[in-house]
Amino acid sequence: MTKKLKKLRIRVILALVIYIPLFIFNITEGFENYSRWLSICIFAIPYLIAGYDVIRKAIINISHGHIFDENFLMMIATVAAFIVGEYPEGAAVMIFYQIGELFQGYAVGKSRDGISKMMDIASEYANVVNEDGSISLEDVDDVEIGTTILVKPGEIVPIDGVIIEGTSFIDTSAITGESLPRRVETGDEIISGYVNKDGYFKVKTTKAYEDSTVAKILELVEEASEKKTKVENFITKFARIYTPIVTISALVLAIIPPIILGGDRQTWSDWIYRACIFLVISCPCALVISIPLGFFSGIGASSKIGVLIKGSNYIEELSKLKIIAFDKTGTLTKGEFTVTELIVRKNEKEKLLYLASAAESYSNHPIAEAIKKAYTQHTTNKTIDTSIISKVTEKAGYGITCMANDKKLLIGNETLLNENGIKVEACNKPGSHVYVAYDEEFLGTIIINDIIKEEAKRTNQILKTIGVQKSVMLTGDRPNSAAQIAETAGIDEYHAGLLPQEKVERLEELLDNRRENESLAYVGDGVNDAPVLMRADIGIAMGVMGSGSAIEAADIVIMDDDLIKIPKAVNIAKRTMIIVRQNIVFTLAIKFAILFLGVIGVANMWEAVFADVGVCVIAILNSMRAMNVKKIQSI
Repeated sequence: MTKKLKKLRIRVILALVIYIPLFIFNITEGFENYSRWLSICIFAIPYLIAGYDVIRKAIINISHGHIFDENFLMMIATVAAFIVGEYPEGAAVMIFYQIGELFQGYAVGKSRDGISKMMDIASEYANVVNEDGSISLEDVDDVEIGTTILVKPGEIVPIDGVIIEGTSFIDTSAITGESLPRRVETGDEIISGYVNKDGYFKVKTTKAYEDSTVAKILELVEEASEKKTKVENFITKFARIYTPIVTISALVLAIIPPIILGGDRQTWSDWIYRACIFLVISCPCALVISIPLGFFSGIGASSKIGVLIKGSNYIEELSKLKIIAFDKTGTLTKGEFTVTELIVRKNEKEKLLYLASAAESYSNHPIAEAIKKAYTQHTTNKTIDTSIISKVTEKAGYGITCMANDKKLLIGNETLLNENGIKVEACNKPGSHVYVAYDEEFLGTIIINDIIKEEAKRTNQILKTIGVQKSVMLTGDRPNSAAQIAETAGIDEYHAGLLPQEKVERLEELLDNRRENESLAYVGDGVNDAPVLMRADIGIAMGVMGSGSAIEAADIVIMDDDLIKIPKAVNIAKRTMIIVRQNIVFTLAIKFAILFLGVIGVANMWEAVFADVGVCVIAILNSMRAMNVKKIQSI
């Protein structure tokens, strides 16, 4: 609780301590035998203790030309109640209004917890290891790429990098939402924002601080609050129009009926009292506070499970999700390529891998890495012989041409070999096909497959149960490989062999064929996914493996690449929207009912207090339910 809220709490408690004995005395003995001014002064004490800041804000706002707000309504209503002799009610309205403000502040603080924890994941300093082995404490903004830093037990990893020495267990919960500690060792990538649990380890930084994971997260969190939903924008506009209308209506209610009725002083007092009730009931606090709070709680709940939603408008879109499109590599699959089969003539598998790994030793492409790994794992010689390779030429998208032992070696796709006059023995087996030709002869085929994520099929099954009608895969991979992944992952429809611009075209077709009130999401992780992520109603990026451009283009970031977080986020969005609609219906129904009763003289100030403060507190408490993620976690 902030200092401001603590001070407000003290004032409210003090006001209640003074008010309650006065109220009891008033209903038992009464103040009829005392001076009217004495009664005003006595009840003004708790009134001013609780609400002096409300009056001050109202006066300041009026002086700046901002007249119609909740402070103005409360000041006018309570002062008018004192004028007509309803001192206990006037003081009570102010005290209970401040109790509502206290609840609001507490609720906002609670709903910020999930997000504010993220604000604590950034370290301001790094332990830089100097050339002489000494350690110096430096500002993270001054640490350059390639610097060696030391992370001690209990410290936050300040910058992304690779562990070059040491082992430890790390807490990833602030970034991924995963509660179980994870073991890391030399060679592992480490993300800023992780907390070192026990051992010491050294990290070689691979990014500058401003480009590191934690800096990007904090930037996205700050931007999230600026993006409002249609409902929030409507409520904001509604309050701006609604408040002056209510004020004018209350003024009409206080003046016109007594004039028409030609009433005496009591009649005037009665109608002014009704106007005060009208003002108190009409205060739009419950809507203005609880609606944004509901969305903010939804964003907080998502951050608890490791899903970063960049704005409340995306919660609204996510709740309407009906079509979801996936990239393949790194999204539905792990992005870990493995050689699954070699198609060669008898006893030439080792030769095929020997030549292919030597040629690919100059490339860091994932497929090249898979071939080199296969050679060291499946042959007797564990060292790749690069000395045989010379005159290497790599043609992007086609393959490598080089000389091996002064003979021409080709490794790549069918087009590359055909251009060099080599006839390829075509292969229709699922996977990526790498063809190899040596000394003008076709040598064989290397089949490489990506490993599908274990949770891919279950994710699609759960999405279907919560309202998603269609799942699609858009990939640049070969049709037979795409077909196998789509079938295994439970995808309804797939489109293969797509270039980045063709992915956008396919997405446009999906957008054109959906209904007006339905949303389409695209899930991707690569640089080439950025245009599609931006074009979709909801762009979802895989955070750990995802490229920086994909994460920046996306509306939602899954911080640990776990696909199962998508249906969890959809459930949070749906529940948040239900809570928001409940608050709107409940608030307006109660207010309009008691407004009507107040106008006809049935409701008194106590009902008005409930219609304002009571309804506001109930709506706030209901909004806080969106923070509960226990049921969501069980998916």
